[in-house]
Amino acid sequence: MVKPWETRESQNSRVRSAQHSITRVLRRSGTNRRLSIERIHPDFVITDQDMRLLNLVFGHLLDHLFQRDRGVGVPPDGRERVPHVSPHEIRSRHAPAHLIVPADTGLGTRMPLHRASEIPLECSLVVALDAQTHGIHYTDQFFRIRVAGAGRRPKFLHRLFVAIGLHQVARGFDFGLGRTRAQHKSKKSGGQRGFHVLRLLPLVFGLSAPAIASELPPPLKEDDFIAFDRKQAALGQLLFYDKILSGNRNIACATCHHPTLGTGDRLSLGIGEGGEGLGLMRIAGTGDSRIKKRIPRNAPGLWNLGAKELHVLFHDGRLSIADTFENGFNSPAEEWLPTGFNSLLAAQAVFPVTAQFEMAGNPKENEIAGAIYDRIDNAWPILAKRVRIIPEYGRLFVEAFDHIDAPEAVTIVEIANALAAFQAIEWQSFDSPFDAYLTGDESALDPAQKRGLDLFYGKAGCSSCHSGKLLSDQKFHALGLPPFGPGRTRSFDPMVRDVGVMGETDRLEDAYRFRTPMLRNVELTAPYGHNGAYPTLEGIIRHHLDPKGMLKAWTPETAALPQAPWLQAIDFVVWNDAREMARQARFRDIEPLPLSDAEIADLEAFLKSLTGTQSVTAPPFGIPATVPSGLPVDR
Repeated sequence: MVKPWETRESQNSRVRSAQHSITRVLRRSGTNRRLSIERIHPDFVITDQDMRLLNLVFGHLLDHLFQRDRGVGVPPDGRERVPHVSPHEIRSRHAPAHLIVPADTGLGTRMPLHRASEIPLECSLVVALDAQTHGIHYTDQFFRIRVAGAGRRPKFLHRLFVAIGLHQVARGFDFGLGRTRAQHKSKKSGGQRGFHVLRLLPLVFGLSAPAIASELPPPLKEDDFIAFDRKQAALGQLLFYDKILSGNRNIACATCHHPTLGTGDRLSLGIGEGGEGLGLMRIAGTGDSRIKKRIPRNAPGLWNLGAKELHVLFHDGRLSIADTFENGFNSPAEEWLPTGFNSLLAAQAVFPVTAQFEMAGNPKENEIAGAIYDRIDNAWPILAKRVRIIPEYGRLFVEAFDHIDAPEAVTIVEIANALAAFQAIEWQSFDSPFDAYLTGDESALDPAQKRGLDLFYGKAGCSSCHSGKLLSDQKFHALGLPPFGPGRTRSFDPMVRDVGVMGETDRLEDAYRFRTPMLRNVELTAPYGHNGAYPTLEGIIRHHLDPKGMLKAWTPETAALPQAPWLQAIDFVVWNDAREMARQARFRDIEPLPLSDAEIADLEAFLKSLTGTQSVTAPPFGIPATVPSGLPVDR
């Protein structure tokens, strides 16, 4: 343990001893790389126990380098080595995990594996495996250790580790310059290239503040987005703000996705066709035109929807890139979806205009709603004709699309492609302080944001789902959010509930799971969750940390729901269904995690560092003064 009487000189002596020891290991592996030592914290102390454990880990590295067919198992006493399962067992496993930590940190006495199996722990260390799911080499699990602030690794070392079978070492160890990406790229840093021993120690022994456990994503760049035509985008701007696309000509795309509201509407559950006003001032309508149902889901933000990596949309994933129906997409329109869309975003654009409670209106109210009642694709030609007969729109379509020679040729596909081009260009955002930090500007984040970043990619485990360049794994997870509203379920299910992606897949194991949202500009897109259950970042963070406790403390007043007395009977009726609430409680993919109030504040500070600068304050197009239909524009 820590020895308070130990002098700084003796501590430094231990550091130098570790440096020389590991240097010898690397030289025996075929490299003369010089190691550099870096101070992590003024109170950081290396003890005898630390050195013993460090020697243990690198002893395993040495074993593997020179005795490749020697498996490392749990010794009889279970005390002196890091625990293993036998080689023939571990080769067949797949596992998620994080890093090597002391066993007394509250992780319990068993280590869960991906397929509901467990490894019993019999000594003072837990070996946590790669955060990605993959086959495990019998000793590789020791070396999937993330070194904070990593950069490029020397090619010859990478190839060496791959050649001798240490694939996870090649991926996990980082050899490079200085503390961060900035110093890796800057000639002014003056650092020596080398493996930073003191960056490894806190990961192994948990002796300092939480370190980064999974890799920071590469910077998001313009090349990561689909290139759209600017003329088509300018046309799409007008269509996005024009109420001509709604059945009763009383709501536009911008009504629920307004730039002054973070490209959302600030409501937990939206007020669609029949409502009046904008944002929190929107009312549910009056008389015969009042809304018949709340929108079942929160209106998501529109940031970065033109990214090339994006392959699934909607909270329940009901639209995705696939060839299920031989038209490029798996969608609610199935085989009736036309071809020719320029992106996933374009295919998405044709569904809100045909949704009864969003934009289409109720049967017998207009020709759009009537056509949809028969079949979804019957409405699109009617909408296209409604748009193209407006002279200005007809001219703009001919100018923007090379294959359109006359307005009569305009279809719903061109309308959708123009809408996608506008949204993708208008709300492309990768100029936040976090993005600047990723490109090398270490000063872009303040101390609280850096601590939050460490938590996000380390102890808090946020990056296990909010991963990659888009800060989303594009998968589906059950958070156990407080349920309310009409819900969205399968057509044959009469219950008031929201079953999530199960409504698309019909698989019970998918129940109550929703798509991981992307996080850039998350500060602007409150309220949070698929139903907008939490109005603040702090609230949704605390729910992730304690879903059961937050569900118990949640009250209906937390939700931002415009008054609609005629709907109140079903707004919270699900809370009276004990069996349904019990079912939802069984489907949770997150476990409680204790974080202090200060750590939660740091996480919130980091999330605010994801807010764009120029992309938010000065978008390319903005709100048009007027639209060709002459209908009013929401401001």
